[in-house]
Amino acid sequence: MSSTVFMPCLLAQQATLGECLLWDSQRQCWWWTDIEARAIYRWRESYVAPTLYSTPDRVGSFVLCQSGKILLGMTKSLALFDISTRRIESLVHVETDLPSTRVNDGRTDRAGNYVFGSIDQTSSRAAIAHFYQYSIRHGLRQLDLPAVAIANSICFSNDGKIMYFCDTLSQRIQQCDYDAASATVSHIRLFVETEKHAYPDGSVIDDQGCLWNAQWGAGRVVQYAPDGCVLQILNLPAKNPTCPAFGSAELNYLVLTSSRKEMNAAELQAMPDAGGLFGVRVSDVQGVIDTLFNDLDD
Repeated sequence: MSSTVFMPCLLAQQATLGECLLWDSQRQCWWWTDIEARAIYRWRESYVAPTLYSTPDRVGSFVLCQSGKILLGMTKSLALFDISTRRIESLVHVETDLPSTRVNDGRTDRAGNYVFGSIDQTSSRAAIAHFYQYSIRHGLRQLDLPAVAIANSICFSNDGKIMYFCDTLSQRIQQCDYDAASATVSHIRLFVETEKHAYPDGSVIDDQGCLWNAQWGAGRVVQYAPDGCVLQILNLPAKNPTCPAFGSAELNYLVLTSSRKEMNAAELQAMPDAGGLFGVRVSDVQGVIDTLFNDLDD
């Protein structure tokens, strides 16, 4: 196990809450959201600065679509965003009976459905949020998983049969058997429990089936083997990393978003690049491209 790798800053953006980093293999660029800025960004290293796309509401997570559009998970709704015209088409409302929640972490499963969870925004962080699957064919279907305060760490094994998820406050990443066609889950079990002051945020699976988890409060991303053993710990000069993703033509560039929230003045002064993108080339590991959301299904 190694903890000596240091991830330098690639883009000093100072996002308030950078999240949902995705590699776009078709356009060869990175996408992410700054939730509190009500914006998504597009960037490649040759750009001087990222391209900003303003959104009418906060975007907790989003996925790339087969049509080239983007499916946005906004505060209380899902919508399709056409980046060429910047037109937004509303699809479905989410948790309108729970005024304190909003859409949070999400990604596509291996079949091209959008799977996401919500978060309770109140200071009490009550366990009232849920997990869902959305598809054009079936609409919104709630997954039979325990209610949480902060849904995070959603990702899928390479064969699509195992779903990973967590309630960040519990500091426990769990896994379950998952059937995409029926939107059913079973056999919920513990995958890993994180260390004190290391709160699991976003996760991604590599080509070896290992899970990489960004750990809020600990300034690191951890690689876990399929059996839960720690393989690597990579550090970055930002207290609150949020979401890892693999990109580049070789899919061996590990990049993370980060946040400036919950940092005091001294921490912000010591970590001026907090809120930026951090990245490093990794050896012997490649990423797995997320399946595009099937928005062409009739």
